[in-house]
Amino acid sequence: LHAWSVNEPEKFWTTIWDFCDVIGEPGGRVVVDRGKMPGARFFPDGHANFAENLLRRRDDTPAIVFRGEDKVRGEMSWRELHDAVSRLARAFRAGGLAEGDRVAAYMPNVPETVIAMLAAASIGCVFTSASPDFGVQGVLDRFGQVAPKVLIAADAYHYNGKVQPCLDKLPGIVAGMPSLERVLIVPYVEPTPDISAIPHAVSLGDYMAPHAPGEIEFTRVGFNDPLYILYSSGTTGAPKCIVHGVGPAILTHAKEHRLHSDVKPGDRVFWFTTCGWMMWNWVVGALAAEATVVLYDGSPFYPDGNALFDYADDAKITLFGTSAKFIDACGKAGLKPRETHDLSSVSSISSTGSVLVPEGFDYIYEDVKADVHLSSMSGGTDLLGCFVGTNPLAPVYRGELQAPCLGMKMDVFDDAGEPVVGEKGELVCTRSFPSMPLGFWGDESGEKYFSAYYADYPNVWRHGDWVQWTETGGMVFFGRSDATLNSGGVRIGTAEIYRQVEQLDEIQEAIVIGQDWDNDTRVVLFVVLKDNRGLTEGLERKIRTVIRAGASPRHVPARIAAVPDIPRTKSGKIVELAVRDIVHGQPVKNLEALANPEALDHFRDRPELAA
Repeated sequence: LHAWSVNEPEKFWTTIWDFCDVIGEPGGRVVVDRGKMPGARFFPDGHANFAENLLRRRDDTPAIVFRGEDKVRGEMSWRELHDAVSRLARAFRAGGLAEGDRVAAYMPNVPETVIAMLAAASIGCVFTSASPDFGVQGVLDRFGQVAPKVLIAADAYHYNGKVQPCLDKLPGIVAGMPSLERVLIVPYVEPTPDISAIPHAVSLGDYMAPHAPGEIEFTRVGFNDPLYILYSSGTTGAPKCIVHGVGPAILTHAKEHRLHSDVKPGDRVFWFTTCGWMMWNWVVGALAAEATVVLYDGSPFYPDGNALFDYADDAKITLFGTSAKFIDACGKAGLKPRETHDLSSVSSISSTGSVLVPEGFDYIYEDVKADVHLSSMSGGTDLLGCFVGTNPLAPVYRGELQAPCLGMKMDVFDDAGEPVVGEKGELVCTRSFPSMPLGFWGDESGEKYFSAYYADYPNVWRHGDWVQWTETGGMVFFGRSDATLNSGGVRIGTAEIYRQVEQLDEIQEAIVIGQDWDNDTRVVLFVVLKDNRGLTEGLERKIRTVIRAGASPRHVPARIAAVPDIPRTKSGKIVELAVRDIVHGQPVKNLEALANPEALDHFRDRPELAA
C-alpha cells in the first residue's frame, strides 16, 4: 500500500479525497509538476472550505469536551459549535473581514479558539495562533510579520493552579501591530474584565451579540489558497512564517486521522498541546472525521501527575496524545495508572515532540495500559503533519516509529547524499506531497523557503532529523541534526533567548545550546559579562525573569554559566553546534573555519554542567 501511495500519487490522493468524503470540487488535474520540490501542485483546479469539512455534523452529541485544570469544565455539541461559528463568521463579515485577511489568536486551548479558527476559515480568512505564555516581543515577532486585522485574546489563563494574566501585555502588543482594527477579548477567568486600556478592544460576546445563528455561507477558495500561518522556532532570527494551504490541511489530516490513527465517528481525540504548537491544528482537524475533540488547558501535572489520566477516564478519551517528556516524567514519578485508573476507553496512546526512548515504551505497557496501540510520530510545523508515524495494522517495536506515512517517500541519506539502511543519517523526503508549505509569508522571492528544506539535495526535502531505518521497516530517531533546542518536547529557537538576554546591561553576549540530559534536552545558557562582573545569584534570577517574561517559561535555561569569550566564524557568526559538541565531549569539525578556536576551551569540562 505504501509503495502504491508514493509511486501512483494521482491515484492515491484521489482515493483519499473520495474515501474521506472531502467536501469540495477536486477539479480536473490531480498533480502538476510532481517532480519539482518545491513547485509541485496538487489539485491545482480544486476548491474547498476547511470549516465546511469540519462542520459536517449538526446534532446534539458533543463536538468539543473541555477542561481548564480543575477550574473550568465544559462541553459543546455539534449544533452549538455550528451556531457559534455562524455568529462569529457573520460578525467578521460585518466588520469588513474578507478572503485572505489574517485573524490572530493569542489564546489558551479553549473552545473559543476553535470557534475563531472555524469562523475565520469559513469566510476564507487566514488563521494564526500563539500560546498566551509568550511575552510581548514573542507575540510581535510572530503576528507582527503577518499584519492581522483582528486579534483574539483571553483575559487570563490557568497554569499550575495560578491565574496568569494576559490583559497587561495587550497594550504593548496592539501598539506594535498597526494593522489591527479590532481586538476581541474572551472573558475566560473573569466574567467582566476591564478592557478600557486596550485600544480597539471589545468583548467577544458584545462583538457577536448583533448576529443570530443560522446557515454558514462557506467561501470555497482555491485548494492551495492559504489557511494557516504557523511559525518556526526562531533559531536564526525572527521566526519564519510558514503558510499552509486549505486543501493540503484537509487531505493530510484526513489521511492521518482516519487511516494512520484509525479515528472513527464518535471517537474522542485528545492531545496535550497549546495553540502555539501544530498539534493543536492537528487535533482540531479530527472534527472532519466526525470525532469529538477533547481540549485541555493548563499544566499536565496540576494538581498532580494523575491529572491527564483522570481526564482520560472522565472524558472517555479514545486517542490519548501527549509528549515523550510527559511519559518520561510520569515514569520517573512512579505513577502507575494501570493500578489507579480504568482507562478502558483508551485504545491508542501517541507521543511526539521529542524522541520516546525505549524505556518509555516499557513504562506505557507495564504501568499505564497493556492493551493499547502505542505510537510515536515525527513531522511537524513544516508540513502540518507527519513523515513517519503510526500504523494500526502493524506490530509496535520498542523504541521505534512504526512506518513512513502513506504518500510520503522517506529515505535516510548519508553524508554523500546516498540512501542508507542500517546506518544513521539525515531524514529526507524524495517526492513531492500536498502539505509542502505554500511558502513563507513575506518571502517574495522564495529564497528563504528554498533554503530551509531543499538547498542540500536537488528536489529533495531535508528535514533535519538524525535517524536510522530498522530491520522491521520502522525508524529510530536520535534527535535533531541542527541547532534547534528541543526541551521537554517543545522546539525552542536560540534567537528568541538571545533577544531577551542581550538587552540586559550586564550581558555583553550570549550563546545557548541544548545539553543531552536525563533522556531529554535541557537549555544551557553561557553569557559573557560586561566589565569582568561575576555571575551572581541575583543576576541569574534577573536573566531567568527576563526570559520568562519576554519569551516564555519554556525558554528559561536550566543552567547559566559565565565565559570570557564565545567562538565565532571568520565572518563573525557564533557557532552553537561547535559549543554543543565540546559540552558533550565530541570533536569539533573544521576548526580552521573559526576566527578564535581557543575560545572553545572555555566550554570544556564545566563542573556546573555535570549535575
